[in-house]
Amino acid sequence: MSAEWREHKFGELCDISRGASPRPIKDYISDEGMPWVKIADATASGSKFITKTKEKIKLEGVSKSVTVRPGDLILSNSATPGLPRFMKIEACIHDGWMLLKNFRGLDKEFAYWLLLHERMNLVAQGNGSVFTNLKTDILRNHRVSIPELKQQKAIAKLLNSLSDKIQNTVEINQTLEQMAQAIFKSWFVDFEPVKAKIAALEAGGSEEDALLAAMQAISGKDEAQLPRLQAEQPEQYAELRATAELFPSAMQESALGEIPEGWEVVTLSAAVDLIGGGTPKKSEPSFWNGDICWFSVKDAPSDGNVFVVDTEEKITQEGLNHSSTKLLPIGTTIITARGTVGKLALTGVSTAMNQSCYGVVASDGTGPYLNYLRLSEGVDTLKKNTHGAVFDTITRSTFETVIQPRACLAIRQRFEKTVTPMFEAIRNNLIQSRTLSEARDSLLPKLLSGELSVSAEDYLTEEVDTADV
Repeated sequence: MSAEWREHKFGELCDISRGASPRPIKDYISDEGMPWVKIADATASGSKFITKTKEKIKLEGVSKSVTVRPGDLILSNSATPGLPRFMKIEACIHDGWMLLKNFRGLDKEFAYWLLLHERMNLVAQGNGSVFTNLKTDILRNHRVSIPELKQQKAIAKLLNSLSDKIQNTVEINQTLEQMAQAIFKSWFVDFEPVKAKIAALEAGGSEEDALLAAMQAISGKDEAQLPRLQAEQPEQYAELRATAELFPSAMQESALGEIPEGWEVVTLSAAVDLIGGGTPKKSEPSFWNGDICWFSVKDAPSDGNVFVVDTEEKITQEGLNHSSTKLLPIGTTIITARGTVGKLALTGVSTAMNQSCYGVVASDGTGPYLNYLRLSEGVDTLKKNTHGAVFDTITRSTFETVIQPRACLAIRQRFEKTVTPMFEAIRNNLIQSRTLSEARDSLLPKLLSGELSVSAEDYLTEEVDTADV
């Protein structure tokens, strides 16, 4: 470590205070009021920011708590201790949080990364019979070494650059999944193309008018935009027209109420095949720490990142061969079926899984992404109809309780073609994001220990590149 790095107690570098709760807190929880930051709001995603909370407290409870504002840095001290987060909203924090303010010779962005780097050392000093508690005095007295301020800013900018790229990927993927979900709902839940045709015919329009109405419902374009699409992108227009032609122009009665004419009502069990998982022997070292992803509930993706491209534990080919788990191809839907039920994931790489999960593949010609979305649509029913005296369990018979309308194969295939580029983009973004995360996690200890340095002038430039370190 360079002589430019100096050791300090953390409490010398900033003011540290603890949050507070109005008591009894249950009397203050409300649907309206001030956002109330809980530890679960910090662990809900990998973001360094808290942008929303699940709960709020009544305004009369604000004076009995501690208010934090956008830009404030907070640190969890219980339950899941040692997690730093920046606030993006005004909110209140309870005594499971510390608030760090009035930084002296310590850049606040650098402090975030420093706290992440020191997290294990801090948690090791905590106490508590049930949860580890990280007292404010532990943080105040914890000794850290930091470089001069310009070097701090350069290090923080490099790490922030990687973190921002990862977060941007998360937001893009959320948008892409929402787009796919919206198309699914329009076609297979709300039947908008069919209803658009019916409305046009009931208004006295011709079959051509009905077709144009369905094209508008599918594309989101209005009547004036369709001719422009035809002139500028004739192939896209022709495909849109062919898609609209697949939808009927009438409804029929069914066990689910009115559904498009010619569609079927089927149970999910009749439309999918289930694949069981398994666990290689934990006592056999040659079965573990390989390069094959092995999925369990803790690997369930969040933040709209529907694919799993990495897992906490991995197995070897020998472990795969000597257990009941199977290697699922890319695009297989996994559902957690025991204990924490109903978590869904798509395999972004070839993946094995434990016995608490099912691999769900279509048996009726439906593509992998429509299969995932129709399972997403039915997952609440699956969770409601779990079995088990000790653990909630989804069994093969549970899939019989989900009843859905099913379109003709041509519509299902057209839908798959429509959403496949969205899902492939999500998967590719996640793989890129994993590479960025690995680079960040590799750089963090080297930069925060002084093993690697960044030019102090880099923080003044527009962008810091990892090649500069």
